Amino acid sequence: MVAANRDEFIARPTASLDFIDGQKTVLAGKDLKGGGTWLGITAQLRFAAITNYRDPAANRTDVPSRGEILMNYLAGKRDAAGYIRHIAEQGDRYSGFNLVLGDGESLYYYSNRSAGPQKLAPGFYGLSNSLLDVPWPKVVRGKALLYPWMVESKRVDVARILELLEDKDQPPDEQLPATGIGIVWERLLSTICIDSAEYGTRSSAVITVSDKGVIEFVEKTRQGTPASAGRSTVVRRSMNC
Repeated sequence: MVAANRDEFIARPTASLDFIDGQKTVLAGKDLKGGGTWLGITAQLRFAAITNYRDPAANRTDVPSRGEILMNYLAGKRDAAGYIRHIAEQGDRYSGFNLVLGDGESLYYYSNRSAGPQKLAPGFYGLSNSLLDVPWPKVVRGKALLYPWMVESKRVDVARILELLEDKDQPPDEQLPATGIGIVWERLLSTICIDSAEYGTRSSAVITVSDKGVIEFVEKTRQGTPASAGRSTVVRRSMNC
């Protein structure tokens, strides 16, 4: 199971969750500016997710969109291990990112700000805009909130998980990371659900795969800022694997 928020500038054009191929075997949202995606899965259980690595001093504007990494994997034929090795060989083509890839057999993690690809053991992981499981306050809180519903519960309550992804608990300043963006932005970005007029949590998603081989992808998209009461749309798509 995967639960995730997508944080982005409010003005960046985006297409909500849908099948993005003619055969209706690939589910993802789409970044209409860069042409890529941030989260997707296929009927063959090819899974991909990406986050930015927060390091403003190293950001570049002369590089491809990181979302294309996911699109190429979801539409391609390589297994997760082969594709993530391929990306690691050309990681310096992109600004900082964290990449998680799966293929139904194995799950891998790679950041172009770390040593190399890592095969993940079965477990419960948290990821924000540093490396995997780095204990930023939002990662620690998110794992504590979600663990009972994603790991311990015998029944998946998607509505409850989506509700938890809207948590806006503000950690104290002394717990915040120093990533070079200044304290005002550190505070803004420190909550699980980010709420501002310029930049915020655009959507939340939950992906599950049942014992019967049914993939369900639920996305809650917010119109405007997350605080806009009643202004959200839930899209639910499913397919067999």
